[in-house]
This record gives sequence, structure tokens and C-alpha cells, in this order.
Amino acid sequence: MRPKFKILICASEVVPFAKTGGLADVAGSLPKELKKLGHDVRVVMPRYWEIDKEKYGLKPVPDPLGVPMGVIGEMWCGVLEGKIPGTDVPVYFIEHEHYYGRKNLYNDDSGQGFMDNDNRFVFLSRACLQLCKKIGFYPDVIHANDWQTAAIPVLLNTAYRHDPVGNAASVLTIHNMQHQGSFYEGLMDVLGIGWKHYNFLELEFNDQVNLLKGGILHSTHITTVSDGYAKEIQSHEHGWGLDGVVRDRAGNLYGILNGCDYDEWNPETDKHIIKNYSASDLSGKLECKRDLQRTFGLPVRDDIPLFGIVTRLVRQKGVDILAEALYKLMGLDAQFVLLGTGEVWSHFYFGGAPGMFPEKVGVNIGFSNELAHKIEAGSDFFLMPSRFEPCGLNQMYSLRYGTLPIVRAVGGLNDTVENFNEQTLEGNGFKFHDLTPNALFDTVGWATYTYYHNKPAMKKLIQNAMNKRFTWEDAARKYDDVYYLAVRNRRNIYI
Repeated sequence: MRPKFKILICASEVVPFAKTGGLADVAGSLPKELKKLGHDVRVVMPRYWEIDKEKYGLKPVPDPLGVPMGVIGEMWCGVLEGKIPGTDVPVYFIEHEHYYGRKNLYNDDSGQGFMDNDNRFVFLSRACLQLCKKIGFYPDVIHANDWQTAAIPVLLNTAYRHDPVGNAASVLTIHNMQHQGSFYEGLMDVLGIGWKHYNFLELEFNDQVNLLKGGILHSTHITTVSDGYAKEIQSHEHGWGLDGVVRDRAGNLYGILNGCDYDEWNPETDKHIIKNYSASDLSGKLECKRDLQRTFGLPVRDDIPLFGIVTRLVRQKGVDILAEALYKLMGLDAQFVLLGTGEVWSHFYFGGAPGMFPEKVGVNIGFSNELAHKIEAGSDFFLMPSRFEPCGLNQMYSLRYGTLPIVRAVGGLNDTVENFNEQTLEGNGFKFHDLTPNALFDTVGWATYTYYHNKPAMKKLIQNAMNKRFTWEDAARKYDDVYYLAVRNRRNIYI
């Protein structure tokens, strides 16, 4: 029988406490499924200003926690304990007002990263390891996530090598290779592991300390959030300069697709939409479409395809390509609704589109969870022209809602969306490969043509889509396999 492990997951954000992206979903959802598999799993994260202690019933752990910070000296913090709501999975919150008592998680209001992000997250990594000793919890596996906690594998192999906590295997999940935690070389004095580790084979990259690089090289095993992304980050195009480092560790690299929260995203029970529906009764989806058209001030028409977009308006999401294709798209007999916020130019560009095409375009610059649900339910198609997409969640939501995704075939988008086959009627969406306005337009045109001229195919595609599932239970079993290998490799024994 497979052994049960003590697992500590350390992340800079965790659902439902704090979230800016998919990292939070993994850190909040995976522990619940690991617990069901019999593991003793616990979570560590910062206690940000936005986290309400009373709302989540957080209680202080007795006595402050000392955290060695190299040349800065020993720093002290509080620790609060709570649980992931609806479970008995413990969550430990590192409370340090100077580092985490701020309005935002990583950036100021202008979008610039905090100047002390290096120290903030080295502190989190160190505090995670110190906490293990304080509460007497010595993990078999410590699961770090992205650059913010990538120092943990480095510390386990250096400063904590001869400490009892240093026996833990480390797994590092890369959620987005673009963000690497590169800082000035003086961070080595804060890490306190010795300058001998500042070299091109370890933490040095382009004359800076690169925390993600260090984590990749020192972790026992590495995962990414889709199999496609695991392959892509070994390429020059998607490796962001570290593709060679990743290739060197390819034998210990695994792609594990994120799960989808089907309690939150379910058209049969969704409280945000005007009428619920299911694969066996799609009548409610038409009502949702009409409601969405009214919400965005578009003509209420049942006979026109409606394309939805919910995205961060940033280059990664391909919104510059969408902008180039916009005027050509307006030549189609179709409607488009967009919800998002991001780069300033995009606010003006897309924000002005409804004034020019009032019967075809509706735009909301901002974010609303309720409106995101309405778009998923009321749209016929969902557009995701990403430059890169490590996993992606909206295409999973779209499939569940019978809203056919139109995606660029990268990363998790390529792994989860099956291209429409006109001969066999297989597939659940539409894919394109070239990141060009013409490729985007042609694929939207293909979907539009299918909507108008191939009703049997549309019906079959919707059924295919709604029957597809990506569960955290499946993801947890795959992580369980990786943990098993990591512990065995760390201890250099068969267990």
C-alpha cells in the first residue's frame, strides 16, 4: 500500500483567502483532495491586510516566530491558524505588518512590484521552514509554488541541509514561467546561504539572483499546470531564458493539469445566472443569452452568435492581436461582449468600441464575478487568443456551460480543448495555431459559419463540451504520484 505523507504546501496566495490568479486555486483546492487520499496536509501563506481574521476564525499560535534573514538579522512575526473553509485542513498565516499589511499582494496601485518583494518572499520561505520546527511538524514533502516560494528548495539543500526539516523532499510547481523573481545580487546576503551559490549553475542569471532558477535546480521534482506547458517551457519561445535550465531537469519534470471547481462553475446550480440549465435541457441557456445581451445593451437576438471574452487585458492574453483583428471581426454578423481590465491602452481601445459598433460590441472595463458567470452562461462561444497559457480555467468553465471555446493551441488550452472535426463531429471547440489577426479572424469565422450552417454539429459540440470534466480529484492522484517519487528520490530508498 502507498504510504501516507506529511505534506506542507507553501504559496503566496490561496483561495478563498487571497487570489490574483490560478496559483491560488491550486493552493486552495489541491489540499482538500490530498486530505481525502489520507495525507496529513497543511498550508502556509502570508496574512495579507485583506484577509479578515474574524471572518475566517483565525486564532493566534502562541509565541512569536523567529525568522533568520541573513545580513538583516533575525526578524519576528506572528502566526495565525485557520482552516480551509468546509474542511479540517490547517492553514498557517504568517503575520508581519511591514511585509504583508498592504492593500495589494505584489504590486502598488500603479502596477509596479513592491521594491522589497525580494525580502518579503524570502521571509515567507524562511518562515515556512521555521514554522515546521515551532509546531513540530516535519513534512515528508514541501510543495513550493512559483518564484515567491522557490527559495524553499534552495534553503532545504543549503541552510537547512543538516536540520531535521531538511529531510523533506521538495516539489516546485511553475504556474507562470514569465515571472521569475529576479533581484539584485545583494539578496544573497539576505538568503544567508553563502556566495558560493551565486554562480551560473545555481542562482545567478543575467547578473541577478533568480529565485525561480534556484528553485528549479534545487527542487527534488518540478511540476507545471499542464502537460503542454511542461513541454513549452523547454523551448526558447516559452522558457523566458531558463529553457536550458528546465531541459537539464526534464527527467524530473511533470505536467499536471489543474482541476476545475464545479461547485462554483455549474450551470445547473449557478446563482449568478438568470436561469439554470443542463446538457439535457438547454432552454435556460437561451434565456441567459438574452439576459447577457440586455446587460450589455445589445439587440436581443436569438439568431446571432454571441462571443464572450473574460480576460486580463495584457499581452499574454493576446489582446493586442484581438485589437488588430477587431475591425475585421466587425464585418461578421455576430456580437461580442468583453469583460476585463489591464493595460491602459486597452481600456481606451476596447472601451471605445461600443460607441463605434453599438449593435455588435459590449464592453465592461473592470471585473465582476457575477458578470463573468453571466458571460460564460450566455455566450455561444468563448474567445481565448493567448500568447501562452500555462493551464487556463475559463476554457474549462466554458466547456461546462456549453459555451464553445475558441483558443490558440498553447499550453493548457491545447490540452483541454479538442478541435472540431467536421467529418466525425468530434471535438468540443475551435483551435488555431498562428498568433496572427488573420488566424484569429479565420477561426472566429469558422465558428460563425458553423453556427449558421451546421446546426447538428453545434448541438453535438455542445453536448461534447458539457460532458467533459477536469477534476481536482484526478489532479491530486497525479500529485500523489509525484510526491511518492520525490520522497523516494530524496531518501534514496524504495518505500
